[in-house]
Parts: sequence; C-alpha cells; structure tokens
Amino acid sequence: MPKYYTPQEANNLLEIVRPMVAELMQISERIRSRQPEIWAVVEKSAGNGGNPELSKLLPDFDRLDQILHRLQDMGIEIKDLTIGLIDFPALKDGRVIFLCWKYNEEKIQFWHEVEAGFAGRQPIDWE
Repeated sequence: MPKYYTPQEANNLLEIVRPMVAELMQISERIRSRQPEIWAVVEKSAGNGGNPELSKLLPDFDRLDQILHRLQDMGIEIKDLTIGLIDFPALKDGRVIFLCWKYNEEKIQFWHEVEAGFAGRQPIDWE
C-alpha cells in the first residue's frame, strides 16, 4: 500500500530528506562533471577487465543508489537531481496528487496533479 503524506507530515520529514537531497545533488554533479571522462573510460574498459579510473567512481554510484532507494522506500519520488526536485504522494479530495518540494525552498508550499508536473504547481490551501 502506498504511503500518502499530509503537508505537515511531509514538512516534518524535510529535516531528514533535505540532507539526503543535498548529497544526491552533490554526487550527481560530480558524476555529470566527469561525464565525458567517464564515457571514454567505459569505452576503453569494455571487454578488457575494467579500469582504475572507473573504479574510483563506484563509491559515488553506490552512495547515489543507497540514497535513492532510501527515499523511494519512503514513497518519495525524485524528479530532478539537478535542482533537487522531489514529490511526496498525498491525497486531496480523494485523489492522488503530489506535494512538490525543491531543495532551495524552506518548506513544502505547493502541490500539483500527478499529470501536471512542476509546471502545474499550485499553493497548498489546506493542512
């Protein structure tokens, strides 16, 4: 059964979630910044037993995977690691919606329909 959050529950969880999202953003930026380098290493190591440069990145990928799974286990959906955008599933008037939070926001203040995405964000007018 999916977990649904009230705005208050989701805001209370930000104390735990905010540092996790910050770490995800840092790791993904490190990986993105080395993308051309990584691809060259992957191409060279394919079929030749691996590469020490690629092995250096494995801890980042492992940690990224750990954090992503922890958030997913909480029912939180990761939408964009570049800006730290996540959604908390919630119920409004008997239908599933998302409480939307971006890393630089102090608290969760917006929601959107599942199909609408970030562009359809609306202020939370209930608690």
